[in-house]
Amino acid sequence: MGDVISSHLDESKRELISARTGNVMGEFGCLYEQQYAVALFNKVRYDVEGVGGPQPQLLHRKIPLENKSIFSGSLSQYLEENKKWRNHFVFIPDSYNIDYYDNKASHDRRHHPKGTINCAGYKVLTSMEQYLDLISNSLPGVKAKVGSSPFLKCATQFPLILWHPYARHYCFCALTEKEQQKWHAVLQDCVRHANNGLSEENKVQTPAFTDAVRIYRQTQGHYGTWEMMCGVPSQILSNLVMEGLLPELRELISSRLKGKLHERQRNWMLISDAVYSLVQRQCKDQYEAVLQKCEAAHSSLEASIRTDMDQIITSKEHVTNKIREVVLPKAEKLLKVSIKPYISSILDALMEPTSRGFFEVRDVFSRELLDMSKNTLNESTKETVAQHMEKIFMLAFHPVKMQGCYEKVEKLSLEGLQQRFDVSSPSVFVQRAQILMREQMDNVVYTFEQIFHQSLESQGTEDLCKTIQRCQDRVIKKFDYDSSTVRKRFFREALLQIFIPYMLKQLNPPCASELPRFQELIFEDFSRFILVENIFEEVVLHSVMKDIMLAVKEAAVQRKHNLYRDSICLSNSDPNLHLLGENPSVNWAAKYARAQEENNGAGEDVEDDSDAKCGESQKRRTKQVVSMIQVEDSVALPSESCLEGSSVEDMPEEDKDEEDEDEENVDEMASSEQNEPAVSTVSENTPDLTSGAVLKEEDGKPEEHQKEGILLKNESAAEGGLAVKEEDEGTDSQLVEEEQPSFNQESGEALPPPAKEIPPGTTETASVSPPKVTSDSPPCPHDDSHNQFPTSEVENEEEVSSPTDLQPT
Repeated sequence: MGDVISSHLDESKRELISARTGNVMGEFGCLYEQQYAVALFNKVRYDVEGVGGPQPQLLHRKIPLENKSIFSGSLSQYLEENKKWRNHFVFIPDSYNIDYYDNKASHDRRHHPKGTINCAGYKVLTSMEQYLDLISNSLPGVKAKVGSSPFLKCATQFPLILWHPYARHYCFCALTEKEQQKWHAVLQDCVRHANNGLSEENKVQTPAFTDAVRIYRQTQGHYGTWEMMCGVPSQILSNLVMEGLLPELRELISSRLKGKLHERQRNWMLISDAVYSLVQRQCKDQYEAVLQKCEAAHSSLEASIRTDMDQIITSKEHVTNKIREVVLPKAEKLLKVSIKPYISSILDALMEPTSRGFFEVRDVFSRELLDMSKNTLNESTKETVAQHMEKIFMLAFHPVKMQGCYEKVEKLSLEGLQQRFDVSSPSVFVQRAQILMREQMDNVVYTFEQIFHQSLESQGTEDLCKTIQRCQDRVIKKFDYDSSTVRKRFFREALLQIFIPYMLKQLNPPCASELPRFQELIFEDFSRFILVENIFEEVVLHSVMKDIMLAVKEAAVQRKHNLYRDSICLSNSDPNLHLLGENPSVNWAAKYARAQEENNGAGEDVEDDSDAKCGESQKRRTKQVVSMIQVEDSVALPSESCLEGSSVEDMPEEDKDEEDEDEENVDEMASSEQNEPAVSTVSENTPDLTSGAVLKEEDGKPEEHQKEGILLKNESAAEGGLAVKEEDEGTDSQLVEEEQPSFNQESGEALPPPAKEIPPGTTETASVSPPKVTSDSPPCPHDDSHNQFPTSEVENEEEVSSPTDLQPT
């Protein structure tokens, strides 16, 4: 690998790379210094004038993922160094970077990861066909022959590939389709988080950087949206350099690549990754130098702005009026012909999938609360509530649960309009909408948590379902208002991102020759804060903004997609709520653990110091948002298992209503098994030697509605023992072989021996009398048909291996 890079990236090529990078960074540095002063002026002016929009109703959590990790598990990874597949333990912390280790033990011992992947700019692929199509486009003119061997052979048929146009590619493989789907959702969330852009909290550096990048690309003739505006500044600048550098290097190097097609493709990827790394290091150093220079002048610039604020504003308004007289007639003509006819159609294309996604967020949140209400009907304790709140707490950052919401907005299509308005791909708008959906979900969960915790502390667990309903209604109303505000702002920003580049591209040629003369109207002392190019863009923006605002307002008046009208304002609807926003997030797990210790008699002595240390280490471990992979009848990877460790507290991605329905039966069976002799556990991969089934039989009395699980004992002639196939929530099925005579699960009496020998491969159903209903029997299931939270319909009964009906003796 090193020979390929060194042979094609000789000293002359490296000098070319450094020269091109230096040229781009030099031009960008000048633009950044200009835009930094303008952004600082806008920030100070905003602070003085204090103009703001509608106040959000929901609370915002400052550090949502504190002491949390997203996901972890084992995957097979293709190593380019030795061209082999190796099993790695993959861990995703709250930074959404992907860390991979040799094994889980290395992670538990806090060793440095073998590698870390920053997902900015990547795409997640789940098939080799998609990957090969992108690879073939990397070397234009080089076509694969019919029947040629693939680029690489996957370890399994469930690949997960991270593809980047410039950087290294990462190929993983999952064991099952279910595991692939979960990892795909998690990796997409990592890409979505990394592509979110720069922090909006920095009111000077972020707008200065984005405007400098946009203006530089416009000078190169690139208008419109840009998919590679993602990651940290050094990554964005590297993408900016590679946009022009890579085609030049491809022409110089592609003809010199030797070997078969897949070898040339692999070598070109290695070369591209090496170039990208060189460019990124150089961009990082030069950007930090420019940033330090601007930050050093920050104090003096701000002092000048505050001293001459009124004069700067007056001078800018005077120049703006002069430029408007020249630009506005041409802009209005362009609007009438090329923009206004398309505003409504593009707005509808944006509104439909986006609103469906936000509605799905609302439904997912409501369903989670409905499940919590149903499960607390029979046991209205704080411990039960704490367990459910731990699941809801990280709902916004659970990519599997949020996948249905994200899929709604992925249907957004601007087909027929992309080429006209130079929109490279709708993915820019899709990812932005998905980020807003996640933020709103986290806000509604955090607001509900604070309100519900306050009610729980003051009222206790009496009428718990009604308390949940009241808090839910209160929060949903606020969510609807904030959702409407966020969506309207998103629609306006998206339309501006589509129309403004197109208008600038059309208006720049006729107006460029007239703009320099307006520079003479600006005082030299104010020239750092007033730029003619920026004023020109502001005039163009305001010319189309009124039509966009009108279109969004009409959609709200017509009640399209549940948008609130601008006249509806809930700024002071709940003044006491924002006092709760200063409270930290409720640690439901700690409250539940303390309650359990009190109920179980906290303070019991620990047998040895090793157990105490183990418990402390488990408490220090971060909680995981997504449950680890658990797949029935799956073969574990050679060195690591995808099964969940006992120390990880997870959030299950699937409802377990069927297990909850039989919770009483499982508890009774578990208590009776404690009195049985020890059993030996057989590996899940061992083929079944005996067959067993668990039947559910309902009592005939309609007024009692009792369900009792009857365990059928089947005897195997080959082993001479009895096996019970027990199912537990979230764990793989295991075969349990009993060494002692079995006992009746209900009465504890030994079952009579079989009357005759059973041939191998056949089973005989034992006749067991149904248990009698006594005063000690569990109560009847609560009939909540009159409650605000009706339970779901009766679920289908479990399938049994033998259709033979049991007859009581």
